Amino acid sequence: MAIVATAPSLPSNSDESSFLPKSYESIQAADLQAKAFPSAFTPSAIALYQRTDGGRLTAEDKKDVARITTELGGKHIDQVQKVVPGQPSKDGRYDLTLVQMDSKNAGQPVQADAAKVLRADVRQLAKGTNLEVRLGGSAAQALDQQDSSKRGEALIGIGTFVIILVTLLIIFRAPILAFLPLIVIGVVSAIANGLIAYATKLFGLQANSSVSSILIVVLFGVGTDYFLFLMFRYRERLRGGDEPKEAMVNAVARVGEAIASAAGAVIIAFLALVLSTLGFLKQMGPALAIAVSVTLVAGLTLIPAVVSLIGPKVFWPSKSWQQEPSNARFAALGRGVQRRPGLTAAVSGLVLVVLSLGTLGFHATFDLASGSMPKTKESMVVQDRMQSAYSAGAAAPTDVYLSSTDGKPLDTSAFDAYASRLGAVDGVASARMAQVNKAGTTADFTVTLKYEASTDKAIEAVGRVRDVAHADAPGGTEALVGGMSSIYKDIDSAVNHDYRTVFPVAALLIMVILGLLLRSVVAPWYLMASVGLGFGATLGTTVWIFQEAQNKPGLMFMLPVIMYLFVVAIGTDYNILMIARLREEAREGRDPREAAGRALRHAGPTVAAAGFILAATFATMMLAGNSLLTEMGFAVSFGIAVAAFVMAMFFTPSLTALIGHAAWWPGHADRAEATADAAADPVLGHGDATPSAGEDRNAPAGRHH
Repeated sequence: MAIVATAPSLPSNSDESSFLPKSYESIQAADLQAKAFPSAFTPSAIALYQRTDGGRLTAEDKKDVARITTELGGKHIDQVQKVVPGQPSKDGRYDLTLVQMDSKNAGQPVQADAAKVLRADVRQLAKGTNLEVRLGGSAAQALDQQDSSKRGEALIGIGTFVIILVTLLIIFRAPILAFLPLIVIGVVSAIANGLIAYATKLFGLQANSSVSSILIVVLFGVGTDYFLFLMFRYRERLRGGDEPKEAMVNAVARVGEAIASAAGAVIIAFLALVLSTLGFLKQMGPALAIAVSVTLVAGLTLIPAVVSLIGPKVFWPSKSWQQEPSNARFAALGRGVQRRPGLTAAVSGLVLVVLSLGTLGFHATFDLASGSMPKTKESMVVQDRMQSAYSAGAAAPTDVYLSSTDGKPLDTSAFDAYASRLGAVDGVASARMAQVNKAGTTADFTVTLKYEASTDKAIEAVGRVRDVAHADAPGGTEALVGGMSSIYKDIDSAVNHDYRTVFPVAALLIMVILGLLLRSVVAPWYLMASVGLGFGATLGTTVWIFQEAQNKPGLMFMLPVIMYLFVVAIGTDYNILMIARLREEAREGRDPREAAGRALRHAGPTVAAAGFILAATFATMMLAGNSLLTEMGFAVSFGIAVAAFVMAMFFTPSLTALIGHAAWWPGHADRAEATADAAADPVLGHGDATPSAGEDRNAPAGRHH
């Protein structure tokens, strides 16, 4: 509670440029602009005017626009440095007021607050006229994004709560067990948020509003998974004849290593994001790792303590916990895998490969603003109308900064030719020399693209602008290209860098955890290969549904990185559960095929319950109403469903059965040991265990649960 009470508030930043390190050209250009043109006008907010009847603006309307612009500047709103008139559109239906804010606070909440005041004031000033006015621009987008994320968080929180509550009621038919994890994880969530705020402040990390929504789902989804693993084992120990407190001690002793291994895989995958070059992902990685770490500690200490205090009454009023279920459906699935492991592996593998083909059509989109809120938000309406009324790139022009390398003034006679060459680049609508700094050492050339800043075409065009700007820079000068399209171009490069570093590092570290848990060199390879196939199938399906079926230009650029980490880390969780049970069955002297069949029968219900709850909680992100969280919610929930119901149920056990004893090389983890050794070294799994001293090893199949 001390952490919750004393933690600082979690900061938020919506400025895309803050995602990149200083080594990228777009950031160097922004720094140069701040030094060479400290008073350069870059609008943070744009008021867009049009007549209420949609017609051309009259002379009277233009006078009203001029008056509103002047009066708005006279209000001296916090953060606002300058208010100037903009250019009317070519069709005469639109006009603009441009508002410059303090560049030092770009993307910070104070500018969203300023946008809120501006929006209210500009509407008040337009009352009694024939004008309709809307506020857009980066500050207004930050405000709308803030409002949208609050609504999204509320919907995600409610949806997650309802799904977990209803599913646990169906599984256990016990209200205490249904509410208990929600209450405990609610406390854990507050502690985790406090620790994350401390870490963010201590290490100077960047925060983003989407992190809060993801945290809700991770904490409640993963926390409920660990709760399920523990309660399935606790229930099993009670059925085996243990005293209530002894049952919990045995349950934690047997399931603890498995929960710790599963959590370790998730934590390591999240921490791998620290290697990312993007500030957004650098912040998300440690935040999620802290959340899972706190959940792990609670899962192995707080939850067992609370359940021990309540005892078997936790299952009230249901009495079904006292009898072993037959698991008939899972027994039938297990027999199918046992009889035909080759066919099972081939069919499930083929399904994953076919779904993976969709990845070939993947395209990234970089418009975080429209990706993180609905198109109906006011700032999005302004963005869309400006794109149709003005040159698509006019709202976010590209700047080429030409500087002398020797500190001497530039030769202005070369400017016209340089601007002409920039203007001739494919995808450029116009280019002109805008200004020179006081020392005459840096010139700013404004380049307007034909495309909206975040589109693929704009990013490709700015790449060509860079090539020409660098190659054709006059002797003794160097060029830097800035602006939003340049930032998106660098984000694209940064993401590609992350694919080459974060993915392999996360995979390698998870394989080490698997190797240590299973004491095998072989098993981690095909387990990770199966999870990799699951990742491909998930991304491919997401591409087909969102990109192809809905005809979208692309998916949010960070989706594959986030999806990889969730699907790989949590997908491995279910593989650990199944392979641990399979090893247990093999240690009792069963051959690899029979062990696989029985593992599916007994671990299947736990995988199905945990997989369903986690997939459903991630699916609640689709309620947020913005494309970023909708795509993320679908992709991660589908990936978890694939991990639980295709990989862990069929692909992994059938492959292990086919490989046989070689799967455990160089150890012999699947071989039956001397009775004394086996008793001293119980196998740990997610919800299923080696029978205790109070259970009969040779009991009928129904006794193994």
